Amino acid sequence: MRNNALETLAELIERDNEELLTRWRGEVRQLASAKHLDTPTLNDHVPILLVELAAALRLSTDVTITQSLREGSPPAHGLQRVLDGFELDEVVAEYNILRDCVHDIADRNGIILQGRPFHVLNRVLDGAIGMAVQTFATRKALEVQHRREEYLAFVAHDLRTPLNAISLSARVLEMKLAQQATPSEVPRMLNALQRNVRQLDSLVRKIIDENANLQTELGMKLECRAFDLWPLVEALVQDLHPVAGTSNTRLMNQVPEDLVVFADASLITRVFQNLIANAIKYTPHGEVTITAREVESPGAVECWVSDTGAGIADELIDKVFDKGETDPETDGGLGLGLAIVKTFVEGHGGTVSVERQLPAGTIFRFTLPGKAQ
Repeated sequence: MRNNALETLAELIERDNEELLTRWRGEVRQLASAKHLDTPTLNDHVPILLVELAAALRLSTDVTITQSLREGSPPAHGLQRVLDGFELDEVVAEYNILRDCVHDIADRNGIILQGRPFHVLNRVLDGAIGMAVQTFATRKALEVQHRREEYLAFVAHDLRTPLNAISLSARVLEMKLAQQATPSEVPRMLNALQRNVRQLDSLVRKIIDENANLQTELGMKLECRAFDLWPLVEALVQDLHPVAGTSNTRLMNQVPEDLVVFADASLITRVFQNLIANAIKYTPHGEVTITAREVESPGAVECWVSDTGAGIADELIDKVFDKGETDPETDGGLGLGLAIVKTFVEGHGGTVSVERQLPAGTIFRFTLPGKAQ
C-alpha cells in the first residue's frame, strides 16, 4: 500500500503537471515581486523540481532523495530571484505554495499525505528551499558589502581634490610668509598642516587602491531639494582656484544666477567637483567653463563643463565613464572620478555624455530631470 501511494502520487504529479504549474503561478503572482514576471521567468526551475519530486517518490531510500535534486537547480533559482527583486520570504513562499498545490491534488485523488509520501515531499521541497535561500542570502549579503565598499571608495576619491587644494594653499602661504618677518610658530604650524595633509592623502590613496576593482553599482539614498546652482558652482571654483592656479588654468562660472535645480546638493557638488578637477588636470594654460540651462521638460536642467585642453584619445572616448579606465599618459587619468559622475547622475534619473570640442578640448554634459510631477 505504501509503495502504491508513492507511485500514485508520482504519476499524478506527472499527469497533472500543467495544472499544478498553472495554479502555482496564479498564487505566486499574488506576491509583490512576482506580479509583473512573464511565465518563463516565473516558472524558472519549478517544472524541473516537479520532475525531481516524482523521481524522489519512486526512490527506495532517503540517501538518494537529495541526489534527485539536479545539481545547481535550486541555487540557480535563488540567483534568479535576486535578479527578479524578490524578498527572502517571497522565495520561501514560492515553495510552500507549491507544497500546498501538491497536497490539494493528493486530497482530490484520495491520497492521504502522511508517512512516507509526506516525508518525501517535505524532504525534497525543504532541501530545495534550503539551497535556494542560502544562495539568495549569500548574493544579497555580497551586494550589500560591495555597495558599502564602493561608497567608501567613492568618498575617498572625492576627498583627494579638497586635500590637494588645502596642500597647495598652505604652500602659497608658506612662500608668502617666508618673505616677511613672522612669529616662529607660524612655520611650525604650516609644517604640521602639510604633514597631516600628506598623511590623509596616503590613507585616501590606500582606500582607493584596495577598492579599485569593484564591479557593482552604488546603492544610494537621494536627499533632493530645490537650490540655486550658481552659488554651489561658485564655491567650487573658489575652492579649486589653488589647483587651477598651479596650471595657470582659468575657471569661469557661467551658470545663470537665477537657475534653480531639484537634486541632492551634496552629490551634485561631487559631480561638479570631479568634472572640474578632471578638466583642470587636462587643461594647463587654458580655460575651464561651467555652464547650465533649463531644458524643455519642467524643472529639468542640462549642465556641462567644457575645457580647451588636450582632449580625449579616440580609444577612450566611448569608455571614459567605466571604472578603472585610465589615460595611460597621465597618473590617475580618467578613472574612478568619471565613474562617480555617471553613478550619481544616473542615480538622479539623468544622463551623462562626453564630446570633443573643436579646435581642442572636451565637453562633459549631464542632465537632471527635476522634480517628478
